[in-house]
Amino acid sequence: MSEVTIQVQDLAKRYRIGRRQQRPQTLAHAVVDALRAPLDNYRRLRAMSHFRGDGAEDPDMIWALRDVSFDVPQGEVMGIIGRNGAGKSTLLKILSRITEPSGGRAVLNGRIASLLEVGTGFHPDLTGRENVYLNGTLLGMRKAEVDRRFDEIVDFAGVEKFIDTPVRFYSSGMRVRLAFSVAAHLEAEILLLDEVLAVGDVEFQAKCLGKMENVAYSGRTVLFVSHNMAAIENLCSTSLLLEQGQVAALGPTPAVLERYYASIERQVTDGGDLAQRTDRRGNGQIRLISFHIEDTTGRKLSYARSGMDIIFVFGYQTAAHYLGGSVDMGFSIHDKVQMLSVLYSSYAGTKYRGIPHRGFFRCMVPRFPFTSGYYDVRVRARVDEQDADWPEQRAGQLAVEPGDFYATGQIGFASAPVMLDGKWELGEHGSIPGAPRVAQGA
Repeated sequence: MSEVTIQVQDLAKRYRIGRRQQRPQTLAHAVVDALRAPLDNYRRLRAMSHFRGDGAEDPDMIWALRDVSFDVPQGEVMGIIGRNGAGKSTLLKILSRITEPSGGRAVLNGRIASLLEVGTGFHPDLTGRENVYLNGTLLGMRKAEVDRRFDEIVDFAGVEKFIDTPVRFYSSGMRVRLAFSVAAHLEAEILLLDEVLAVGDVEFQAKCLGKMENVAYSGRTVLFVSHNMAAIENLCSTSLLLEQGQVAALGPTPAVLERYYASIERQVTDGGDLAQRTDRRGNGQIRLISFHIEDTTGRKLSYARSGMDIIFVFGYQTAAHYLGGSVDMGFSIHDKVQMLSVLYSSYAGTKYRGIPHRGFFRCMVPRFPFTSGYYDVRVRARVDEQDADWPEQRAGQLAVEPGDFYATGQIGFASAPVMLDGKWELGEHGSIPGAPRVAQGA
């Protein structure tokens, strides 16, 4: 049995809300705070009653973590997942000794390297070189250890020209590259990473994933927080799912990811409200009454995943005056600013005649190419080239989670909503595109 490197037992963290945090600026403020101190202490003692078991709760306290327990064996790469506000970053801050827990305990056996924010632990007035050595010292390493890895760190980060420039002049991308490189290369037994793939270009993301794969095989213990589910799936043998500060699932990554996807409550609008809407144009021969998405097995989904095959389903009913004309059904996908894509059945060479009085139009979109985010879906039905039903506002909201669209673990740029797939090749000047390249023998 592997030695346990990280042991967390009944870990809890709570914060007080609605309380002034700044230091007093005047003598009057200081006097008022001194007079309030007994009441604040009383409230603090009441908040601790959870651990005494008397059941009292302080309404001014919120729980970021509550009763979190898990073990991480040596050499394991564990993913920490959950929606925003679930407590993931708070957990890593406690494990990094940045934040004190309100209850429970966490035991870490080994030196810790952490990357929780862009450039975390860097002093802006020190150069990149000085910050590398400073971070190594904070990890308890000798100068000789940092000397041995220094060239690798700088080469990986790609900041050779700026290594003797104060970090305050670095771009956010340069800071995160150097911060990740320091955390990944210095000889710490435990690596804590929070959303290291959220900043940086595609080349940097690929280097990060490659380095993390090397770390995973090196015997070091890694906790990896990310919303990149493809990276979690590829890198982490086990995962922990947090929901509202509590452990919702812990175990093999595929099972935990399935639990995570099933728990997503961001829904695509489904049903009645579309049928009752009055913000619509058209002659009313057809009325659109519902919208949802489903997978290829017919299971209704509350989210789409980049790269998966999904089916857009639009419920309808015909009016008495519908005479069986040619129906062209379409939908469009929008962000907050503009229309991103539109697809009518006629684009694919399909128009419908003699449709039942009530039913569904289904459109299967293979390898859904949108990156993660929330999109509006609008719908329109035309009969014999005339608008039959056209709700002016969205029919529903489409929630998209990151997926392995490229089957490489890359998720692309989050700021570019649509992903393109393509086949790349290398050619020489004067060569014919697509012609086979002839390998030269030794």
